Amino acid sequence: MFQTLKNAFKVKEVRNKILWTLLLVLLYRLGSFIPVPGIDVAAFKSMVTTPDGTGFLDILSAIGGGALGNGTLFAIGISPYINASIIMQLLTIAIPPLERLSKQGDEGRAKITKLTRYLTMILAALQAVGILLVFGNESALNLYPLGTQLPWQPWMVYMFTTVVFIAGAALTMWIGERITEYGVSNGISMLIFAGIIATASHAILAAFKNIFSEGWGYLNSGWSFVGFLALAVVLFAFIITVDRAERRIPVQYSKQIKGNKMYGGQSSMIPIKVNGSGVLPLIFAFAITSFPELIMTTFGWAETNFGNFYSTYLGTRSEYGVYSVALTIWIFIFAFFYQQVQFNPVDVANNIQNNGGFIPGIRPGKPTADYLSKVSQRITFFGATFLAIIAFVPTFLFGFVLKDSANGQLLNAFSATGMLIVVSVALEFEKQLENQLLMKYYKGFLKG
Repeated sequence: MFQTLKNAFKVKEVRNKILWTLLLVLLYRLGSFIPVPGIDVAAFKSMVTTPDGTGFLDILSAIGGGALGNGTLFAIGISPYINASIIMQLLTIAIPPLERLSKQGDEGRAKITKLTRYLTMILAALQAVGILLVFGNESALNLYPLGTQLPWQPWMVYMFTTVVFIAGAALTMWIGERITEYGVSNGISMLIFAGIIATASHAILAAFKNIFSEGWGYLNSGWSFVGFLALAVVLFAFIITVDRAERRIPVQYSKQIKGNKMYGGQSSMIPIKVNGSGVLPLIFAFAITSFPELIMTTFGWAETNFGNFYSTYLGTRSEYGVYSVALTIWIFIFAFFYQQVQFNPVDVANNIQNNGGFIPGIRPGKPTADYLSKVSQRITFFGATFLAIIAFVPTFLFGFVLKDSANGQLLNAFSATGMLIVVSVALEFEKQLENQLLMKYYKGFLKG
């Protein structure tokens, strides 16, 4: 990784792309510290954060680098665009006109991108209104100082704050698209990566301050923190190993004589990754299992009898294991769903047969498709099992190691989703840099 960065900075074109990426990420981070006019930051933060730091809004704030907790311009952040992109991907598969549009080249993709932007604005508006409903149920005047100047028009404060939040989401989307266009790697992924890294760095610094503020008791806390960091390194190594693991299926192509030339006679591989769907099944599973609590919190139903029953027996903090079982089931469902979307055994088998290839020991056609489907399902099962383990093990192990010195901010910053995203984005960034360097050297070779 460091050698790739060193080589990248030696090439002017690649260096400029890296600098553009850093500049745009810096712009995004600056927007995460600009509070929205009229918001009482202390009151806003007290409503977002929970004592143990494991609430649903705590997780959203951690992904955005603390922007939501501070009531800033980018409080909503990139989450509406992510949700809109995922929804459009699913609709492209389910709706034939959108599927045909996605196959029309650059023009079709441009239209889908425009639809994604419109959907992003709609979701941003809904999310902004939902946040204001949650925080404005008790008293809008206590939360918004502007309301004290306009006591007869508190709704104007809601409208102003909603517009600012939507504008912040639109600006975040614009920054992400500019990174993709002028920088390195996917811009949206880079913004999420920057937010998680910022949250983790703040959590580590806060942990250091807490350790040395305990007097002579800092030694025990210090050793616990060292154990936490060592365990984090081990988990990162485990995630990287599985993320790069793949099953390579050999394919042999027969020789063909066309005219006076001979073609084929080569062998290649079909790589099937163990965790081919990445972090998406985990994100979707968390979103669905947390959705009822989000709705109840938005409409003020959390303190009702049903809300208390749900949080006690079915919620994220339930001690009865129902939430864990439901989360595991959804992880497996989405893992197999995305594998079916990304890898079609029938199409792959037909392409192999049309090009005169075959898998050694497997007959072409339907037997090849059945074999690929069987291998794909087995690998997906192991990948889903890996995601299910990662969803629960880090929080349990980190809490055990930290014990009394643990705080919610550290556990939130090093959540399963956050660790998977950091690893995936870092590996993708390295891969993109290598591709940029390869293209540069290839162009230089052609010119020479």
